Amino acid sequence: MAGAFIIIDYNDAEIRVFLEKLQEKLGDLTPVFRDLGESLLISHRERFNRGIGPDGAPWPALSPHTHKKKNQDKLLVLDGWLRQLNYQASGTELRLGTDRLYGATHQFGDPDRHIPARPFLGLDEGERAAILETLADWLAD
Repeated sequence: MAGAFIIIDYNDAEIRVFLEKLQEKLGDLTPVFRDLGESLLISHRERFNRGIGPDGAPWPALSPHTHKKKNQDKLLVLDGWLRQLNYQASGTELRLGTDRLYGATHQFGDPDRHIPARPFLGLDEGERAAILETLADWLAD
């Protein structure tokens, strides 16, 4: 993924505990990360369609100087490619994002071109809770 992505790794102490226990139990976490990837695809697409970032803040409006031929009323949508997120799951990590090179520009902004950040990748509290629930379910099985 060359555009923009997030990595769900072991940064969160509570998630780390679950992942370490699952690693001991399963060895290969690929199936767990696939479950999480599918869930996060859904929640990220819903949030993208609402035009809000992971922090719940709405994305900044388009500049009056922005001229689009299509989808003039939709943020981050010209042809719809940016919202076609995907994920890669392996035994050690989950990457969720876009392969569009301009994804990073929109995620982080570009002050030189007067493009504000409109973060579309990241975890909100609901997604974090869903991750913990999924991990607990995997441990219970």
